[in-house]
Parts: sequence; structure tokens; C-alpha cells
Amino acid sequence: MKEFKQFTIIILLSFIGEVLHALIPFPVPASIYGILLLFFLLERNILQLQDIDEVSSFLIFIMPVLFVPAAVGLIDAWDELRASFAAYVTIIIAVTFIVMIVTGRVTQSLLRRWEEK
Repeated sequence: MKEFKQFTIIILLSFIGEVLHALIPFPVPASIYGILLLFFLLERNILQLQDIDEVSSFLIFIMPVLFVPAAVGLIDAWDELRASFAAYVTIIIAVTFIVMIVTGRVTQSLLRRWEEK
């Protein structure tokens, strides 16, 4: 019964994220609204970590299985992807490095500000 309650909390937050996505006119995915809401509730101690711990660990454990449909979709579209494969790989590598650099710089900046306070 405890797992059912935990799963219900996660599904409810996901549903609220969907509602916020429908109501707020920003191009933000509904899952991000749900995660931000979950973070807010955990940060304010409205929701305790043990209230969602077991089910969230299970969902993280099965996450690789959730990527199987996307991988099958890529295999189905291989003929279209093959023509531009080198361009896709180059873009993926470049964007990955850009994200790593920007994330590192922002983190360093925030840590410096935090240490000054």
C-alpha cells in the first residue's frame, strides 16, 4: 500500500505539471513543471523524501527500458538518418561540449558567489 501512495504522489505531480503546461503559455514541457513542483515541495519540507523514495528508485532503475521505443524508432528511420549521420554526430558532440562548458562556468560562478556570502 505504501508503494501505491508513493506512485500516486508522483502521478499527481505529473498531472499538475500537465495542467500547468496547459495554463502557462511558455514553451516548457509539462514534465519540467512537475519536476519543479516536486523540487519545491521537497525543498520546503512539505513532502518528505521517504514519501516517494522507493517508487522513485524503482522508476530510475527501469529507466533504460523506457528508452527502447526511441531506439527502435531510430532503427526504423535509419535510411533517412544515414544520409546526414556525420552532420548529426558532429552537432551532438559540439552541443555536448558547449553544454558542459556553460554548465561548468555557471556552476563555478554560483559557487564563488556562495563562498563570498
